[in-house]
Amino acid sequence: MGVTEISSGIFTIIKGDTKQLATKNLVPGVSVYGEKLVEVEGDEYRSWDARRSKLGAMVLKKFDIPIAADSKVLYLGAASGTTVSHVSDIVPEGIVYAVEFSTRTMRDLIQLCDKRPNIVPILADAAKPRLYAHIVEMVDVIFQDVAQPNQAEIAALNAKQFLKKNGFLMLAIKARSIDTVASPKKVFKEEVRKLELDFDVGFEIFKMYELTPYHEDHLGLVAKMRPENRNNKI
Repeated sequence: MGVTEISSGIFTIIKGDTKQLATKNLVPGVSVYGEKLVEVEGDEYRSWDARRSKLGAMVLKKFDIPIAADSKVLYLGAASGTTVSHVSDIVPEGIVYAVEFSTRTMRDLIQLCDKRPNIVPILADAAKPRLYAHIVEMVDVIFQDVAQPNQAEIAALNAKQFLKKNGFLMLAIKARSIDTVASPKKVFKEEVRKLELDFDVGFEIFKMYELTPYHEDHLGLVAKMRPENRNNKI
């Protein structure tokens, strides 16, 4: 059995002909959502199920993941913390601001934070970033995975408020949360157009791929805010 680091803090565990995506466990001995814990050469790793994680799917789709050990990450749509826990592993010297709207899933997220001090749980609507502006500092990366219809607008609002110069937006666009009738490709095209041209802010898209077979009707993308738009307020 061997381990290869494929991006900062993200690993592939190789056993025979099989490969498993994983992160190094920040809290050894503790599983978050029933994932397997694997020890290799004295280090413990948590298997990462890409079918339960848009970020994990983006890793397997060969996206360059712009998250480092000391990154500050704003995670929009944290849910109960499945993917957030892996981001916590990736940024042992950084911090994850985890925004979630549901009080039910927030209870699970808070329990996760009891063991992981680099996660800050925030019960709030991601469409209203000014409500948590007193908590969140400027961040290196925004990762967004929300089920609201105005996904591009939410990304723009939060980027204007919190994204550092040269910071990255990582976005999982859920077509069926935006339009249940239109074709996903049409929805994706319109959301990308909005990111590039609307909301008095423009993004430069670096990479985008559909996240099948891990997540149907989802588009993953990585973008940067254009410098000339940073000082305009939405």
